[in-house]
Amino acid sequence: MLNPDLHLNEKLFDTDVEQVAIRKGFGDGLVCAGEREPRVVVLCGDLTESAQALAFKKQFPDRFVELGVAEQNMASVASGMAAMGKIPFITSYAMFSPGRNWEQVRTTICYNNRPVKIAGSHAGVSVGPDGGTHQAIEDIAITRVLPRMIVICPCDAIEARKATVAAVSTGTPVYLRLARDKTPVMTTDDTPFEIGRARTIWRSDAPQVGLIATGSLLHKALQAARDLANEKIDVEVLNLSTIKPLDVDAVVTLARKTGKLVTIEEHQIYGGMGSAVAECLAGHYPVPIEFVGVHDRFGQSGTPEELIEHYGMGRDAIARAVRSVSRR
Repeated sequence: MLNPDLHLNEKLFDTDVEQVAIRKGFGDGLVCAGEREPRVVVLCGDLTESAQALAFKKQFPDRFVELGVAEQNMASVASGMAAMGKIPFITSYAMFSPGRNWEQVRTTICYNNRPVKIAGSHAGVSVGPDGGTHQAIEDIAITRVLPRMIVICPCDAIEARKATVAAVSTGTPVYLRLARDKTPVMTTDDTPFEIGRARTIWRSDAPQVGLIATGSLLHKALQAARDLANEKIDVEVLNLSTIKPLDVDAVVTLARKTGKLVTIEEHQIYGGMGSAVAECLAGHYPVPIEFVGVHDRFGQSGTPEELIEHYGMGRDAIARAVRSVSRR
């Protein structure tokens, strides 16, 4: 059953559940953060509307900088502004930031511990028709390896807004991973959010398998949990929106409770959230794991739903992974 303590969207299983792009939540969060903190500035790589920075630009024109198609330069300029006391957000498609400018993010931002917030929009294969060149499915891996970097993958637009506002006060670099397409809204304004804290979204009295999901695929995980309950396979579902720092207590507690895990992410299985979970358990409480994600392949053009299914990340694939790990 859904965790009643989290005040989730009661209609999240309805066919007409409200759907909002996660990047839209980021845009709303930027405006909120700008109103609360005058040091917040936004830099964009010629994708102001797509990256949802337009509302901030209109409300705070003197705190917005258009850098053009120059993502490396954007990261370096943001680092300099942070050194002068600003709190910069840099925005582009994830393939270009932190993809193209990874070295500048590493050396000018993380090495110097500048509190720059990197918002990577259009992450994952659900970018859809833009194709494999624009589908960032390696960005969690290249950001979580950077010292001092916090990595957050919100599950819906509301959580993205909260994460954007919360990122302002961390005092460190932060990577916000944002999906392009509209996705189901699962949380509400009353659902608690805290950087570094995972939340149990679906509970069972005697769960046989633990599901750990990040990003919009949390909705697929919840659908699979409900399907499995009809088969008398009880699971527990954890929303791991902060991938780094990892909520070790929540992950280990779930592993101890269930003895078997499935990780679910719209990312390469190598180096992503599942790898972070496996690294944690190797040192604390090893259990069998199945990894749902992209298995060492590039993306391609298609509709978001077609691609999620093609790469084995839909509700049926998650259910199969649960049955598979149950037999181990």
